[in-house]
Amino acid sequence: MSSYPSINLNNLPQHIAIIMDGNGRWAKGKGKLRVFGHSAGVTPVREASELCAELGVKYLTLYAFSTENWSRPKAEIDALMALLVKTIRKETKTLIENNIRLYAIGDIKSLPLECQEELSEAIEITKHNTRMQLNLALSYGSRWEIVEAIKRAAAAGEDMKNFTAQTLEKYLETAGMPDPELLIRTSGEYRISNFMLWQIAYAEIVILEKLWPDVRKADLIQAIEIYQKRERRFGGVEPVKVVESTK
Repeated sequence: MSSYPSINLNNLPQHIAIIMDGNGRWAKGKGKLRVFGHSAGVTPVREASELCAELGVKYLTLYAFSTENWSRPKAEIDALMALLVKTIRKETKTLIENNIRLYAIGDIKSLPLECQEELSEAIEITKHNTRMQLNLALSYGSRWEIVEAIKRAAAAGEDMKNFTAQTLEKYLETAGMPDPELLIRTSGEYRISNFMLWQIAYAEIVILEKLWPDVRKADLIQAIEIYQKRERRFGGVEPVKVVESTK
């Protein structure tokens, strides 16, 4: 029996993506430095990962650091990178215990070397886990991703005159993954913020008013309930039939 009776396990999104917004405003509202908000944002990351794994969601992508975030003050970036290293080091054991595979998308080579090494080690350690894949979008921007995908396709010798959407998808950061069916954004903002522009073409978007550090499992359950009440037509007239989960 499910621990979440309000959720239909036969109508789960395979892939949920979250724009985790509001850490800085949360900290400012408490008279703290912005990094205090980033630190507080680790708890909802853990809860989101645990919930999705418990429900049977196969992919969870978290927008952790964008290409545009490099324009922030150096002190904040340095603190963020130190927090990233500390969090990965601390949470890897939990990922293993919960059979969750860690992966990263974005311009990883632009991260500080210590971050790259910690990330690479955690990805290697968890690569055989099968319950769920947790994607961290780091130094990620969708425009960057699409341009890089085209460059990689050209370098691989693809026929650019007969280039198709399917060709492009082979070279995206998310190659081999299903597109997100549900996109959640926190803090009440109605922006995509250069996140997975290609992949969320038909994603259902749910806006949560809470700032990310205040988000808990109950809020994410509410977002999934909203998703499950919507009819998904993908540009057609009739709703697309839900394929029942084998969970």
